Amino acid sequence: MVRVLRYTSFQDVGRAIHPSYVEGQMQGGAAQGIGWALSEEYIYDRNGKVDNAGFLDYRMPVCSDLPMLDTVMIEIPNPKHPQGVRGVGEVPLVPPLAAVANAVANALGKRFYALPMSPPRVLAGLDGA
Repeated sequence: MVRVLRYTSFQDVGRAIHPSYVEGQMQGGAAQGIGWALSEEYIYDRNGKVDNAGFLDYRMPVCSDLPMLDTVMIEIPNPKHPQGVRGVGEVPLVPPLAAVANAVANALGKRFYALPMSPPRVLAGLDGA
């Protein structure tokens, strides 16, 4: 079982007009990245039909799956925008994938090249090692 114990996002947010909203966007992106790294995937049957097409079967993280997601906002106004803002929701999505993959590789001594690193996939990878 893989559990993320702590996660901190650092991002140049431009000018944070509403800092609590910016923080929420950064936390949401990090949560989605952790979900992609550990559990989110489409499962197909032999005929190519999606087996987990609804939210009842599609495994995405809930609050109990995530640590406190800390954020550090670096405010450098964007000179190309009248209010100096930057997009903030997408950037924190990418780093958790690599961070979780590196942590799993460090802990197990085996690198996984496909996501998500769900318990069945990690177990299968260890059994094949």
